[in-house]
Amino acid sequence: MCPPKIALLGAILESNRFAPPAEMHDFTSLTWLSGNTLMDEARSATPKLATEFAAFVRAMDATGDWTPVPCLLAASHPAGPVRKEVIEEIIATNEALLLAAGPLNAVYICNHGAMVAEYSHDPDGLLMSHVRKVVGPNVPIIATLDLHANISQRMVDACDLIVGYRTNPHVDQIERGEEAAFSLRRILASGVRPKVAHVKLPIVPASVTLLSAEHPYGTLIDYGQRRQAEACGEILNVSIFGNFLFSDTPDNGVSIVVTARRNQRAAEVLAAELAEEAWSLRTDFVRELTSVADAVAMSADLDRMPVIFSDAGDTPGGGGSGRTTELLTALHAAGATDCLYGSFCDADLAMDAHRVGVDGTFRARFNRSADMSNPSEKWDIAFAAEAEVLALHDGNVVGELGMTAGRQLELGPSAALRIGGITVVVITDRTQTADPVFFHMFGLDIATARTVVVKSRGHFRAGFSKWFAPTQVFEIDTDGLTSPVHDHWPFSHLPRPSYPMDKDIAWTGSAD
Repeated sequence: MCPPKIALLGAILESNRFAPPAEMHDFTSLTWLSGNTLMDEARSATPKLATEFAAFVRAMDATGDWTPVPCLLAASHPAGPVRKEVIEEIIATNEALLLAAGPLNAVYICNHGAMVAEYSHDPDGLLMSHVRKVVGPNVPIIATLDLHANISQRMVDACDLIVGYRTNPHVDQIERGEEAAFSLRRILASGVRPKVAHVKLPIVPASVTLLSAEHPYGTLIDYGQRRQAEACGEILNVSIFGNFLFSDTPDNGVSIVVTARRNQRAAEVLAAELAEEAWSLRTDFVRELTSVADAVAMSADLDRMPVIFSDAGDTPGGGGSGRTTELLTALHAAGATDCLYGSFCDADLAMDAHRVGVDGTFRARFNRSADMSNPSEKWDIAFAAEAEVLALHDGNVVGELGMTAGRQLELGPSAALRIGGITVVVITDRTQTADPVFFHMFGLDIATARTVVVKSRGHFRAGFSKWFAPTQVFEIDTDGLTSPVHDHWPFSHLPRPSYPMDKDIAWTGSAD
């Protein structure tokens, strides 16, 4: 018997409708790989590409013979809607490679699931439906998605199995990639196609409420996993997607996706049960933030435990610029001491520091190239202060803890600047500070800081849990492209009515 011939491809982008568009260079500068180059990178010791993709490949390698057909894997940091010509090239390239491959036994798709295009609310579903059209109705298609995916019925209809992350911060990508591979092996061995059920709820929570270790999202995920275990093997997967609010699409909302091995009714009954449970928890999907004034006051308290602040309004992990200065300015004006701040994404400032050199001093000018007439940059306010260059780095590091552990990062020319009592990490690549390596690459000791500030949404919790318990974590209500306050945004495509925007909404339950 010939080994199964499996195509691999994907398009990874979390789109913030209000951020600058995702251009071709946003993909080519992060991941644009195909053919043998893609497979070599997936099998490397510290891959630069999506962790679940590499895990899928390694799991397939470990479980028997197979013939991989590497198509195109494209990935960008979170950004705005993808340009029309970019998504069209991704789809066309993968179509051509799939057609050239001839008959296939299966397809693995590695997407994020919250992509928006200039001309489409659902380019993830568009790509998946194109793949289905090319390979035909009888070829299993398996997909892995981020738990912030905005699930559309088009995505569900195109796939035989959708495997979503279960953790936020995202630390289970290896397990989910392996699960996709093991499930595919079982599907191919049995010859039985799984059955998928999908229920969409009118709940559109902000990402700060979607922590899998806390109520209510963690409670819901745990409930789903318990019910899957009780199904005695009939349920292949339970994935609960929290949505990505800033995509602002008609497909936003909490989604329950249940896959049964062969019993459609079993999938539908469990999906409906989980949806009812999610609806009963809807009022808990709201989180109070800490004001900037309270954060500054806390930083001045000499008798408290060390704390870590999330600059919630400006996380590059959700499409933020990584350049807002609101919290930095306030802390500096208040004379904050023993403070680590990471990371400010400013290529010009990083190069200034490299020109000055270690131990040199200069007038650090933040955001001197920001375009204040651009709505997406209106929070990137200029700030200047005398700075000392503590350390320099080329930005090529391997993640240590959390979602980027073991992954090669290319942050570009980077610097650690001392500005009064604050040490500011400046990087070139727009990346959220979810890993302690952003500080450790300069020899900075997190354990000695009384206040740490990170431009990260929730993923920093896994990377910094060694130093900060949940009671020492505070999300600060700052302005920026990722402010999790619903009222700050002119949403025009979200399904209405939806909770929490429409507090009195009634929902009786329905399956998509």
